[in-house]
Amino acid sequence: MLELKNVSFQVSSEGTDREIVRNISLTIPQNKLVVVTGPNGGGKSTLAKLIAGIEKPTEGRIFFGGEDITDLSVTDRARKGIAFAFQQPVRFKGIRVLDLIRIAAGSHLSVADACVYLSSVGLCARDYVDREVNASLSGGELKRIEIATVLARKAKLSVFDEPEAGIDLWSFRNLIEVFRELRESIQDSSILIISHQERILNIADEIIVLKNGEVASRGRQGEIYPSLMGDASAGALCECEGWTRALGKEEE
Repeated sequence: MLELKNVSFQVSSEGTDREIVRNISLTIPQNKLVVVTGPNGGGKSTLAKLIAGIEKPTEGRIFFGGEDITDLSVTDRARKGIAFAFQQPVRFKGIRVLDLIRIAAGSHLSVADACVYLSSVGLCARDYVDREVNASLSGGELKRIEIATVLARKAKLSVFDEPEAGIDLWSFRNLIEVFRELRESIQDSSILIISHQERILNIADEIIVLKNGEVASRGRQGEIYPSLMGDASAGALCECEGWTRALGKEEE
């Protein structure tokens, strides 16, 4: 479904070029839930932005459904069927939550239909459908509303950048069930999640580990996850603060 061929991305700062993504070639297959993980600063979020079209590669090409989308804008990629959920959701003053979900769905959903998406991410729908997507909402509320809009899109490829960030433990557990149900009902689509969280890694079909901008390892969940736990126990990934905590037991 999605293919990256020799994709690199670098930025220039104070006369120095820094390569964040280095010559990555990989495929995100259809009907799979794939999790990208790895140490902080490894290029995970940048990779997600390259896929969504927020950033453009300095080298390499990106293909979606066999079509070269490297030069397409975020809007054009969305029309092709790529949905993206930001790590820090955007606020839309003057737009109601109901309106936002309808825009995402591309149809005039009934209030009841919109409420199904809100309920799936742990929000009491009647308290949110008429609220504006503005500063009155907390970061966690915005994150859950954004995830609801991605669900409403029913995209061919849904990309989530650290969906667990900024939400409480109860909502996170609810979110895991949402992803689990999506994985079980995937049909002609794929899900890509950027995450450190053990529970998200546990429901992946495949795990991709990025380190220093490169693919350090990739494979089925049962192959990669045990090695991640071993590396965390051995301190091999100590350059990522919080990595071992994220892979270990969650704090109650």
